[in-house]
Amino acid sequence: MRDLCRILPLSLAIVGATASLAAHADDDRFTLRLGAMQASGDARLKGTVDFAGDTYRYTSDHLDFGDDTAPRVEGIFHFSERNRLLFNYFQYDRDKRYELGEDVVLGDTTIPAGSMAKARAGFDLGSLVYDYALVETPTTSFGLQVGAEWARLKGNVYASDGTDSFESRDSESGVAPVVGARFSTNTADHKWGFTLQAQYLDADWGNFDDYSGDISRANALVEYRFTRNFGLYAGYDWFKLDVNRDYDDGSAGMDLTFKGPTAGVTFAF
Repeated sequence: MRDLCRILPLSLAIVGATASLAAHADDDRFTLRLGAMQASGDARLKGTVDFAGDTYRYTSDHLDFGDDTAPRVEGIFHFSERNRLLFNYFQYDRDKRYELGEDVVLGDTTIPAGSMAKARAGFDLGSLVYDYALVETPTTSFGLQVGAEWARLKGNVYASDGTDSFESRDSESGVAPVVGARFSTNTADHKWGFTLQAQYLDADWGNFDDYSGDISRANALVEYRFTRNFGLYAGYDWFKLDVNRDYDDGSAGMDLTFKGPTAGVTFAF
């Protein structure tokens, strides 16, 4: 009995210390990251036309939209040990002028080589996902994600030779389910942290009307906390869009890629 009296307080102390350590794995109830991405955009146009029983396919060369600073916001609501809600928002809007290297036929209009052409691409992406941690230790966490993603794609093409001109614009937005995975690790003192995420969306799952395709995303960041409530982060983000729109006699679409470094500040509460 005397030995039991000695062991019991020690056991309770060990359990208490372990519980305290586990809780310290991610004490932040809410984390907000505000920053920007130095996004580089690249597009490739593609299409098919059905004519006289045959299908003709077209794929353009890559169109480089150059670099643009795009706002980026993300947050984490950690409402229990293994359960999180994650949200993020990204916006890209960029136009580019080109000099046509060859004649281009756009409907009933032919724009000769040497003429000016202007293309513009706009892309907004926001998501809210539920994250369940399959692994949750004081320094490591691995979770699977499911949620909803909202996407909006805007495009505008204008070409002119000074006499004739052609302009076409389109915009589409919708919501679809998204799945993903997350891996996070940090040092024992929680000053340094590393996070890697990947997500996937299929437009056929959602309400994108005549559009089909998919959106893939991957990002990584390294964070340093000066205090428990404030830090800086830097990382890299990558998006890939494969978008198609069906018509009665074919389809038209584009492959869009956005990638670049990210940086910003972290606030934790």
